[in-house]
Amino acid sequence: MTSATLRPPEAAGFGRGMTLALIAHGLLILALSYGLNWHSDASPAFEAELWSAVPQVAAPREEAPPEPEPEAPKPDTRAQQRAAEEAAAEQREAEIAIAKEKKRKEEKARDEAAKVEREKAAQEKLAKDKLAKEKADKEEQDRKKAKDAKAAKDAKEAKDTKEADARREALRQENLRRIQGMAGGTPGSTGAAAQNSAPSAGYAGRIKGKIRPLIIYPDDGVANPTAEVQVTLGPDGRILGSKVLKASPDPDWDRAVLRAIEKAETLPRDVDGRVPPVLILTFRPRE
Repeated sequence: MTSATLRPPEAAGFGRGMTLALIAHGLLILALSYGLNWHSDASPAFEAELWSAVPQVAAPREEAPPEPEPEAPKPDTRAQQRAAEEAAAEQREAEIAIAKEKKRKEEKARDEAAKVEREKAAQEKLAKDKLAKEKADKEEQDRKKAKDAKAAKDAKEAKDTKEADARREALRQENLRRIQGMAGGTPGSTGAAAQNSAPSAGYAGRIKGKIRPLIIYPDDGVANPTAEVQVTLGPDGRILGSKVLKASPDPDWDRAVLRAIEKAETLPRDVDGRVPPVLILTFRPRE
């Protein structure tokens, strides 16, 4: 509101009021003068002019019409729409930024998890490879030890066999010399002692009858290998040694026969009570 609006309104018709007041005062003076002259006598007259202040009645103050209430500004729909669109755009951008940040964090977490998993797998592979290498090294050492042990055992067995063969051969030679001495002192002698020293016809069967039950051999029913062995005996029938003179196609059969002879330990005497110093025997799985 302006200052002119707030200033009180001026008294309307001020000049007209003043004129009417002057006229009223004039008429009042004339009336008084006429009254005085009608009762007057010859006494000297005095004229007096009275003035009285007539109260000025202020004209009723005109009330200014009430100012109309200001109309509420009409909303700017386009501005509101623009603001709403801007707010929606900002909201979308904020949501997009949040989604991108969330995706980035998820991808980072996945990458870190994958890295940890790869490192774990690499460590497990290293540990597994180390264990496999240690196992392979140990197995190789065990094989080498077993091979060395077998080689040492075979060498010892070969040495023992060779020494046993040497002892048997020496004993055989000794028995042959003794037989030759009994026959007349020469290898070509055919004396009665030599003839009498020959084993009886059924003696070999009796010897084999004691040895055969002691043979342990898986008979498959197809092959029937023949092994020829020499058995050296003492005067009391004790077995001093044995060896293969003619090996069979199956070494397992040959070893089974030699083990059975060793288990027998002693062989029976012949019908005349004597024991031949050397026997040549043949064995087959099925006879």
